[in-house]
Amino acid sequence: MKRLELFPISTRIVNNRLTIAGLDLASLADRDLTPLYVYDRETLDSAVVEYKSALASYYPGPATVTYAGKAFLCLALAQWTQLHNLIVDCTGEGEIAIASTGGVPRENVLVHGVNKSIIDLNSAIHHAGTIVVDNMVELSHLAGLFSIHSTRFPDIWLRLLPGVSVTTHHSHTQTGQHNSKFGMTRDELLTAAKFCKHHKLPLKGIHFHQGSNFRDPEPLLPAIELALDLAKEIGFSGNWHLSPGGGWGVAYHEDELPHPSIENYVRGIAESVIEGCQKRELVLPHLHLEPGRSLVARAGVAIYRVGAVKRRGNKVWVLIDGGMADNPRHAMYGARYACLAVTDVSGERSETISVAGPYCESGDVILEGLETSRLKEGDLIAVPVSGAYHLSMASNYNGARKPAVLWLENGKAKMIQRRETVTDLLTRDLGLLPFD
Repeated sequence: MKRLELFPISTRIVNNRLTIAGLDLASLADRDLTPLYVYDRETLDSAVVEYKSALASYYPGPATVTYAGKAFLCLALAQWTQLHNLIVDCTGEGEIAIASTGGVPRENVLVHGVNKSIIDLNSAIHHAGTIVVDNMVELSHLAGLFSIHSTRFPDIWLRLLPGVSVTTHHSHTQTGQHNSKFGMTRDELLTAAKFCKHHKLPLKGIHFHQGSNFRDPEPLLPAIELALDLAKEIGFSGNWHLSPGGGWGVAYHEDELPHPSIENYVRGIAESVIEGCQKRELVLPHLHLEPGRSLVARAGVAIYRVGAVKRRGNKVWVLIDGGMADNPRHAMYGARYACLAVTDVSGERSETISVAGPYCESGDVILEGLETSRLKEGDLIAVPVSGAYHLSMASNYNGARKPAVLWLENGKAKMIQRRETVTDLLTRDLGLLPFD
């Protein structure tokens, strides 16, 4: 079944029921309630191995894989990254705190952000090994902080705005174009480099990012050329760093299969960097790849229970107990998804459905126009490729409580995040009375 290729690699059909890592999903949902998210360790490990193997095959210099905290970061994921010695990309004080509490050492924390606050910068100085600087205002703040913390200061990379984006499904997932809010133009970056030299700031590298969930590495090549030109002009030598970002895509729908080749992505970048450095007589940089969703998206599956089905002529609405509060991606930029019934996996695909949640928005839709077996109240569905940019963007809209998250490994399930409660929702509220 082609749709099964979207699910984690340990997924099997046993007695016409979905299992992951040897565990029956329906039993997990009955025990821990829905919506429920599960993460398969085998799929996570496999993706890291694939990236590291490709880098070892195609890049002769030092190379590192970075986990994008914005995809989904919790203590368990932070701990898992260190089993593979990954860098963890954090944005702001909150993610830095999760990484640090999860045992990520200072040298493995990298901090991004387009408008870092002084609080964010102070947190980065104390807990991170690298800060990727977005603009001159931020750099000026860091120069002031350097005079106080110079003996233990993170490396600095400058974020380049290359002026070309990659091809993605929506403009909201593109970041490299000229009108993007991210990074510095060529001239701005050279000004920043001179500023670093004047203030003796530890400038060690260049970073750029062009978009997320793309499949063709070709647009990265001119950006790499520009970054190498700048590296030559700045005068990098010895141990310097280059990160062409990440955002390599995954298939979310069977129409998008097969999953984009990690090997082709890594090979294209490596060959471009090697050739570009040889042409400019540059020392090969420490190459950093930020795979983003292609490390974690396929490992995650969301499980929902059907509350009602509305059949109105040619339109069939399957209403579930989760939606845009735990997965806003369809509402934000039309992301496509598929699903399978959990307990009747091989059922005949007899109708075309749209799946929507319980929230007070017409945009509260998970997927549309998908052929499935006939579903009814109480049935469970599993939505694959749910591991990235779901829970990290989840909200409490309409008083929704964020779902529980299970870690699945070798026939065992461990809860790594409990379900939010009404008490959790009220914890921050102070109320109006008595009014002082």
